[in-house]
Amino acid sequence: MSESRLLPVPDGLDGLRLDVALARLFGFSRTTAADLIDSGRVTVDGQTPPRSAKVHGGAWLEVTLPQPASTEIVPQSVDGLVVLHDDDDVVVVDKPVGVAAHPSPGWTGPTVVQGLAAMGYRLATSGAAERQGIVHRLDAGTTGAMVVAKSEHAYSVLKRAFKARTVDKRYSALVQGHPDPTSGTIDAPIDRHPGADYKFAVVAGGRPSITHYATEEAFRAATLLDVHLETGRTHQIRVHVAAIRHPCVGDLTYGADPVLARRLGLTRQWLHARELAFEHPATGEELRVVSPFPADLQHALDLLRSES
Repeated sequence: MSESRLLPVPDGLDGLRLDVALARLFGFSRTTAADLIDSGRVTVDGQTPPRSAKVHGGAWLEVTLPQPASTEIVPQSVDGLVVLHDDDDVVVVDKPVGVAAHPSPGWTGPTVVQGLAAMGYRLATSGAAERQGIVHRLDAGTTGAMVVAKSEHAYSVLKRAFKARTVDKRYSALVQGHPDPTSGTIDAPIDRHPGADYKFAVVAGGRPSITHYATEEAFRAATLLDVHLETGRTHQIRVHVAAIRHPCVGDLTYGADPVLARRLGLTRQWLHARELAFEHPATGEELRVVSPFPADLQHALDLLRSES
């Protein structure tokens, strides 16, 4: 049964967009807040404003909250989900394309958590129930190495490590053209795109975001970059390379050339989480795991090499 809440807008949220204020007030994702507003389940002083409307302190906000989602993880076999490392504390998987880290509102596809459950893994139960063991995430369209906590100790240690930026995250990104300089750092704040909720962008006042890159191999139309993330924002690499006008090949969301993508047989961005290294929660020794390029990305590289 749905629950209705009526409360005044706190002064600290005065002047914010309605979807932003709602997300902060209830701890929703911005997408969930926008869905509630668009479906008419949010009123301000009795009116149903659009998500972009500004709220004012003291206004009466009424929200019909969605029913809580089931917290039970339903095991679901995931094609292509491969275990790269497994011990009593952690499991590192090679996440295939089209697979999300964990169940979430609006996502109906396969997830890493469900795939591991189907393989018989018991994961840490700390945190939200639908995110069992999840200490970091990869976009559904990005492949590569991803660590999941099995023990509660590993969960707390790894969460702290990711927050403290002591986890070494190395990506390979094939970008259009040839970045100049060939190696460098992109230091630009990221937040949600002001005109599209499904995208992110470099935005003044956004969250600090730092990406280091170096040229690995140059082709006629593209460059293979070795990318080291200092921070871990949603879509960070995709947003940063697009901001310097060298989007990931195949990343049509962020301005990539569809003709080049078709020629290379790509239906998603050429971006791969190649290496993950961290201090093992139990032994304290470095654990470094490497994920090979999947077939579609390797095929695109082979085509470029043959042309060059």
